[in-house]
Parts: sequence; C-alpha cells; structure tokens
Amino acid sequence: MTILDMEIPKKKLFEDPGFPASSTSLFSNYSTPIAKFRSKITWLRPQEISRSPRLFPENPQDGKIKQGLLGDCWFLCACEALRKNRQLLDKVIPPDQDLWTQSGYLRCRFWKFGQWVEVIIDDRLPCISRRLCFSRCRSEEVFWLPLLEKAYAKLHGCYEKLWAGQVCEALVDITGGLADRWTLKCYRENNEKNSHFCLSEKSKFELMKDLNDKSFISCSVHGSAKGSSERAEFHAFSVTDVKQVNGLNGTYVNLLKIRNMWDRQCWNGSWQAGGDGWKTLDPAITTALQSAAEDGEFWVEEHEFFQDFDELTVGYPINMEGHILSLLTGKSLRHTLQLSGQWVKGLSAGGCRNNSSFCANPKFWLRILDPGEVVLTILQKKHDSSNRNDKACWSEKAAMHCQNIEEDLTTDVRQQKRYRAIGLHVWKVEKKRFNLQKTVAKTPTISTECHTYDREVKLHCDLTPGYYLVIPSTFMKDEDGHFLLRAFSTSKISLSVVKATHPFTQLEENSEGEWEIMQFTDSWISGKSAGGSRNFPTYSTNPHLPFSILSETGIGNVRITLCQESVDGQFLPIGFHVYQAHGKNLNQASPQLLQPVVACVPHRYIQEMTQLCTLPTGNYEIIPSTYLPNSEAQFTVTVETKIDRKPFQSQENLGQTINEVSYTSVMQRSKNKSCLRTGRYFKESASLHTVMDKEPINLLLL
Repeated sequence: MTILDMEIPKKKLFEDPGFPASSTSLFSNYSTPIAKFRSKITWLRPQEISRSPRLFPENPQDGKIKQGLLGDCWFLCACEALRKNRQLLDKVIPPDQDLWTQSGYLRCRFWKFGQWVEVIIDDRLPCISRRLCFSRCRSEEVFWLPLLEKAYAKLHGCYEKLWAGQVCEALVDITGGLADRWTLKCYRENNEKNSHFCLSEKSKFELMKDLNDKSFISCSVHGSAKGSSERAEFHAFSVTDVKQVNGLNGTYVNLLKIRNMWDRQCWNGSWQAGGDGWKTLDPAITTALQSAAEDGEFWVEEHEFFQDFDELTVGYPINMEGHILSLLTGKSLRHTLQLSGQWVKGLSAGGCRNNSSFCANPKFWLRILDPGEVVLTILQKKHDSSNRNDKACWSEKAAMHCQNIEEDLTTDVRQQKRYRAIGLHVWKVEKKRFNLQKTVAKTPTISTECHTYDREVKLHCDLTPGYYLVIPSTFMKDEDGHFLLRAFSTSKISLSVVKATHPFTQLEENSEGEWEIMQFTDSWISGKSAGGSRNFPTYSTNPHLPFSILSETGIGNVRITLCQESVDGQFLPIGFHVYQAHGKNLNQASPQLLQPVVACVPHRYIQEMTQLCTLPTGNYEIIPSTYLPNSEAQFTVTVETKIDRKPFQSQENLGQTINEVSYTSVMQRSKNKSCLRTGRYFKESASLHTVMDKEPINLLLL
C-alpha cells in the first residue's frame, strides 16, 4: 500500500462533554410539550444541515429571528437587541470565530450575577428531519442564533429550562445592563402609577418613539384579547418601529409595528390587512407602511396597542463607550458600582419593615458627591425550589399555542424558577454618625412601592449630595439568599458595606475602619483609547479615571486594583499610574511629562494587580495602560478609600412586634388542573401595620 492509497484521518471536531448531544441536554424532567418529540430529535452540525453555513449573514434580513418548537420567545425577543447593536453582539459572540465549522466549537459570553462568563459549546444542534427544531434565522444558512440559544441552554442546564421566562431577565443576561417592565393594565385603569418611575412629562408612546432607534422594546400578552383571537397567550413580541403619520383631515395617527417571532401574521384588529384603520390614512402612506411590514409583522394603532397588550419591556440604551443611558433623560450613567451581599437566616435576614428585625438586614453606604440621576437595583440569585411542593405550573393552553399543538397534553408545564419577594429602601443621613432606630422609623427618601417576586428591582431617582443608607430586604424574615446591589449614576458616587456588629452584642471598634468603594469599567480600544505605556507618545489617549480624597485618614488610606478581562484565556501586560490634578482636570495632552504620585509598574501579564498607597486630600486621576499600544481588553479599576466614620451597632427595636401576614394571589386552575405561575406582591402601609395584596405579576412568556 502506497501513501496515496492510505486514508488520511480527518481532524476530529470538538464534542462538548459538559453538554452532550443527548437527552440530558434537552430535558430536565420531560415536563414541557417538546418531550413528545424526544424520539425524533437528532443532533447535526451546521455543515450537515446547510451546504454553505456561516455565522452571520451578509444581508441583515437573512439573520432575522424565528422561533421554533421551544417556548423561549422571551430569550429570542431579547436577542433582537443584539441585531440592533453590533458592538454588543461582538461582546456576546466574540469576533474572529469564522472558522468555527473547522473546529466544531464556539465561544459565547453572558452576564451572570455581576460578571461576564464564557460558555464554550460544540456546534451540534437539535434537529427533526435534518432541520433545526428550535430557533433559527430566516436564512437557514445563518447559525449565530441557534448556536447562541444552545449556549444559553447550557448556562441554564438544558433546553427545557428555557421554556417560559421574562424578556427583561434575558436582556440583562446578554447586555449586562438594565431593563424595565411597564405594566400597561394600570394605565388602562388609570388608577395607579408605574412601580418603577412615573412618566410625568412624556407619554409612553412619545418615549417609545424616542427610544426606537436607541434601544430594544418588547411587548407581551397574558391572555386572549378582543379582536385578536389568533394571537397566542403568554407570548412576547418585539416592537420594530414606532411612527407618527399624517392622517386625513389634518389629524395624526400613532402607529407601532409589531413582530411575531413565529414569523406569521397573528393579528386581526382594525389595522390588519384590509382593516378599517387604513381608511383614515392617505393611500400612498398606507401603501408605504404595508410594504414595510415583512413576514410576521403587523401595524397597531396606539390606543389599540395599550388596550390589547398587557406589558412592555424596554432595555436601557448602551452607547458606543459601553455606558448605560437613562431611559428618561438620555444622560450617560457612566459611574457604575456593584457590591454583593447575603441574607442569612438568624443573622442578616431581617425581613421587611413590618418586622422588628428589619435592621438586621445588610446595610450599605451610598455617597453622592455631586447632584445627579441615580438608578439603584437589587438583583437576587435564583432560589432552588426543585424539592418544594409549591411550584407553580404553566397553562397547557399557552404551551399548545406556542407550538401550535392541537391535541391535549397530560404533563404539567412546571415553572423552573423561584425568587424571593424583595424590596429596597433608602434614607438620606445628614451626619456620619446617627441613630439607626430613629432613621428607619422615618419615611424613606425613596423606596420600592412593594416587595415583588422579580429577579431584580429598581429605584430611579435624582439625589442630592450626601450620605444615604441603603437597606435591601426580603418580605419574609429568615429567608436565605444572595444578592447584588448595583448603582448607576450620572455623577461620581461611592458605595460601601456598613460594618455592624451582631444585634444585641457590644459595639467593638474595627481597627481597619471603613472603606468607600468607587469602581470604573472601561476598555482599551485600538486606535482610540489603547495608548500603551509611558514609553509611547499615544499614552495620553488611555482612559483617565478621576477620584478625590476628601479627608486625611492616615497611612495606607487608598487601595487601587486594576483587573482585566481575559482575551481567549490570555492576559495583556498591564499597569497603572496615579497623577495629582491640581486644577479641575489633569493635563490631557502630555501626562507622561508629569511625575506620577503612584506607579504600579512594571507592566505584568496578570489578571489583577493591587497597590496600597497613602495620598493627601486632593483630586487625582488614574491612567491604566497596557504595555504596547493598540492592545484591546476591557478592565475594571476599583478605588477603595479609607474614611473616618466608625461602624455603628445594628441593634434596633421598632417597638411593638407586628405579625406577618401574607396573601398569595393564584390564578384559577384550568380544567386539566394546570395553573399559571403568579408573581406576588406585598405592599407595606405607612403605619407598617397592614400588608396589602396586589394583582399577580411575573407571568412568564412562551
């Protein structure tokens, strides 16, 4: 046998042992309608499905999203945000992976509880009859969407765990930012304010019109509506356009273009094809609008929209620098901080203000240095309820709508998630040392209206300079849980943990004192902000991060940490210098000519480097850098400043012990004994003596 006669072995493609091509990656308990297809599902690679597979399309229309058999419209709607923001898409699916078909694996990234995590998958995808059975792009030669869906399924444990969810949660997972849900029913009834913030100056439609090109908007329905019998229940849609057009007789008509992820028409209201609504427009305008609606898209008039849709989800815009923008003002919330915390049973799980143990909850100092717009959020980790008997189950009718299945199903569609009812209270404190008992007895400066079973709750407000006491809590006491406190502001802020002793114990002096924390997240971008070290003339283009020392607190009063994100598992050589700014700002033109007051060098191939230093009162700037110019990476700089405030004792007694009362709102069970998971709210009255029940929320979307 000659060499020519020998069969040359093919390179083995990657097979992910952590997420194999088997039922364990598809199902958790066979509780959803996709279980009936388990014997028909096979796993194929893109080159076995398409003749010319590619990750991204040349024509953007070919990359449009289509939903398959899986009830994950909530995730797919959020993926529309990636199609509108290429910079964000590159964050989630790092570029330079065009050769993935030759290796068989792909890298994706998701934001999870405060940090970006990388998920590596192989490219074997679930198929039925050699076609993708879950999500796909309009062109079946484009695979960015089904591969990203697989990575998200791996992050959650399996595909079945993606069945039903909230668009706002998926938006946060793929952007690392913020998203708001607006309940439209309370506006129809015109008797309640939105629980997050009040739109006093702009109508909801005007705000959507302003945000249309900057952000992502989704709408959803929770049940059948008059005039839309073909529309599924518990389903999410994306809002693709918002327009105000001239009507006949000098009137204006406000229209929204809605897209169904099933890529088919599902609307028979007055603005359906041939509907009476079009008669109010000039025929030329009608033709232009109808031709702009592609498969699965339909137009709805403003009044009809607010009448028939139940909920709106809006993602906070993200600018080219990666900073989150305010939904209301458009200002950059460029100062961001986050701290993790924990509610521990019997120690720091004090419950809501109805409980005398409220002050046992974790406490934080928020310091506002300049007047500004602030968003505070508490994000909780999912609580495992797999062994509990109080799981909520899903509407079988909703499941059948989502897959267009006609026959009855006997398996309950069980909810995969459980969260605590959480809330957030903030008080402004005029002095560094104060009476905790008197403070929490007062009305908070700002607080959530009620405790809700959301993964994340938010406060959106304008705050004046000073110190604020922030207390996150669960509604019931002694509920364990981990949470992440996040702060976004247009002005400089600091965030630190209040170090307090255990209740009913003697206050002890902490020799280390307290530290305020300021955190900056930024990037070195080639040709813009990746100037390299002081050896290079482009050094001044590196990011300049300002901070201030307001009081003398002794030796070792500042700790600075630079942490970089890895690129393909590799680290760049990094370092930083600190300069004193004698005026308002450092000389941006030639900082390398100045003498730094702190130099954390030489540049090292390391993920994180820390320098403890002593700095007098004044204004300073940190310039982090890579050794060579045009080296790209994202980084975080944390500045910890020792302060002279002593910790205080957290012993607190609100007086009379108030019994906890809770009411659970449960939807009426359907004929087959299935019920819809409801989100419960608990509202605290001003007197702290009454617990009010509100309408169920958190209906998960299929």
